[in-house]
Amino acid sequence: MYGDCQVISSMGGNVVSSETLFSSPIQNPNINFLPFQPLPPMLPNEENGLLLRGKQEMDSGSGSEQAEEKSGNEQESTEQPPKKKRYHRHTARQIQELEAVFKECPHPDDKQRMKLSQELGLKPRQVKFWFQNRRTQMKAQQDRSDNVILRAENESLKNEFYRLQAELSKLVCPNCGGPAVPGGSSFEELRFENARIREELERVCAIASRYIGRPIQTMGAAPAMMPPSLDLDMNIYPRHFTGPMASCAEMMPVPMLSETASFPENNNLVLMDEEKTLALELAMSSMDELVKMCRANEPLWIRNNENGKELLNLEEHARMFHWPLNLKQRPSEFRTEASRDSAVVIMNSVTLVDAFLDANKWTELFPSIVARAKTVQVISPGVSGTNGSLQLMYAELQVLTPLVPTREAYFLRYCQQQNLDDETYWAIVDFPLDGFHNSLQSSFPLYRRKPSGCLIQDMPNGYSRVTWVEHADIEEKPVHQIFSHFVYNGMAFGAHRWLAVLERQCERIASLMARNITDLGVIPSPEARKNLMRLAQRMIRTLCVNISTSSGQLWTALPDSSDDTVRITTRKVTEPGQPNGLILCAVSTTWLPYPHYQVFDLLRDERRRAQLEVLSNGNALHEVAHIANGSHPGNCISLLRINVASNSSQHVELMLQESCTDRSGSLVVYSTVDVDSIQLAMSGENPSCIPLLPLGFFITPVELIRDASDDGKSFPPSEEANGHISGSLLTVGLQVLASTVPSAKINLSSIAAINNHVCTTIHQISASLSSSTPSCPDNGNTEPAAAPEN
Repeated sequence: MYGDCQVISSMGGNVVSSETLFSSPIQNPNINFLPFQPLPPMLPNEENGLLLRGKQEMDSGSGSEQAEEKSGNEQESTEQPPKKKRYHRHTARQIQELEAVFKECPHPDDKQRMKLSQELGLKPRQVKFWFQNRRTQMKAQQDRSDNVILRAENESLKNEFYRLQAELSKLVCPNCGGPAVPGGSSFEELRFENARIREELERVCAIASRYIGRPIQTMGAAPAMMPPSLDLDMNIYPRHFTGPMASCAEMMPVPMLSETASFPENNNLVLMDEEKTLALELAMSSMDELVKMCRANEPLWIRNNENGKELLNLEEHARMFHWPLNLKQRPSEFRTEASRDSAVVIMNSVTLVDAFLDANKWTELFPSIVARAKTVQVISPGVSGTNGSLQLMYAELQVLTPLVPTREAYFLRYCQQQNLDDETYWAIVDFPLDGFHNSLQSSFPLYRRKPSGCLIQDMPNGYSRVTWVEHADIEEKPVHQIFSHFVYNGMAFGAHRWLAVLERQCERIASLMARNITDLGVIPSPEARKNLMRLAQRMIRTLCVNISTSSGQLWTALPDSSDDTVRITTRKVTEPGQPNGLILCAVSTTWLPYPHYQVFDLLRDERRRAQLEVLSNGNALHEVAHIANGSHPGNCISLLRINVASNSSQHVELMLQESCTDRSGSLVVYSTVDVDSIQLAMSGENPSCIPLLPLGFFITPVELIRDASDDGKSFPPSEEANGHISGSLLTVGLQVLASTVPSAKINLSSIAAINNHVCTTIHQISASLSSSTPSCPDNGNTEPAAAPEN
């Protein structure tokens, strides 16, 4: 399945070598970086000598003990010449036994020392002095280690000060443009103040270490400081937009969202005991309905011969299933969506069930669909936490655009193991809560999740066959014209999209857990590989959440947008994982008369994308690491080196990119990452603190059938065959760090600049596609996406 990965070299060990990290064995072997400065050895040479001599002295016994070994004649007679002192050396067995006891008890009492002396043939005093010397040696080693740590902290403080000094010289007030340091404080004053605070910190740490019995690390390695402002450089390479910056008075009101968006408040949303009984009865009837909908064919499901879609026969469904509870709203206020699909995924049923019953795992499994989810109440834990489990859950579902509203709902999720036709299945069903729970207060458009879910059957070699059914009533809300067919035909939230994403994510997880895959480039260990994959997963999830309307995020339409598809928003970030400050985000969607695989191939190929001036600024990209995470060659993670003139041994720019594609669409997401962060991830450290500000592209395949009711205005004209309109929707999402001050304001020139950048990006992509010669994909490449099933 991963045949596109070929072994170039065998990388061993847990630390990235400098030659490996700074050279590109894939595309340009002539690129060489200067290596990192290695850390100093933990013990200098002269200290190693002292440690060796101390060990020899410990092995030979103490001086006081040797004085007692002298005979009485030697002590009384001073006329005889002094004899050379005889040192007693312990045998290897004695040292081994003493060391074993020392690990368990560094301070033995008299009885223990007496027992040791009898067993080892030593005097009690010899045992006593050996333990004293061993404790002294241990303390000396700890002091030397502390000394090395303090020297490293001292160097870190120096580097931090020099960075602060350089940054202070560049800082300006974001409001008035004046100097950032009021009163004109000199750097000498700042240096003395920094030294004074450092001395005070060391004094407090020294006092505290006496009470807790161990040294306290006063300061860790200084984190990489983000620049005060990226000057709207799209978080890629240094780039400046033309045009003067507006004054502070020219401000445009833009909605702002903080980084911590809470879940909707429904404090009374807890099922009582009498309601739990009703919920369990509804769970059984919903499970029966789901199983029948998964296994039945006509007349319940009617297949459209023209496009292969399965349509639910609503009259037959109403005849077969009588839901005991009805909503109070009139049926005319809602629109019904129903779809079904089936596929084989590379994950066993037990792992799938565990992921569906854990809200966090479920969110990570569908990062482009589930914006956020949580388990509100566990009504029944079931057997071993799975079979018979019933949970009250909340979820918000999204499409990767601000032009489509998210769907939020509280629902009940029930899991049960079924025996059907002598086969064992796992079934997971979601059914609505609001029909019988009157305390539900909904502040969002109604999304009634009727019995929906999946039927999972185990297959050989760890695979599973999954049959998925989506069935819901949706309150009619306005949707932008460009996405109207995508939403109203059930492609946005239908079973086809859920299952396509599940297939791809299962392949990604299998790649994450695999041990027999050899990657290309500088991947030194399996742990480094997992860290890079986790970092890329967080990068994708961050972009998906930030370019949708999830968590109540509000967007502003730009009045001068020709097709009314450009939306902007701001949010302030103060938590780790993203650059702290004010983030400006712009998203735009356009329709392209090209197959989605053709657009995807252009954007995922760093060499072709570098030809787009607006995205690359004329700089070339070279791949230095490659991780395949799926059977399709487009599903991969790449670490790219940006070749710019400013690159040097001290300043190296890298880019982390992940591209993924499936039947429902494609994603290309990337973000610049500094070398220290990549080194941190490669060394096996937790990459969750690495700041990422991703941008990317979401490509959706569109294949429509023109009917008499279609006025032809939903999409631009394109090639048609037998009434079919083929093409793709391209959504571009850009994010910039507008200011390191979270409370700063966005001016009109910044908004105009990012709008111009979005429009130029789309124009250059369209021009590049039109100039390229259309060709059918080769074997192993992306095939033209079929129409998503309803």
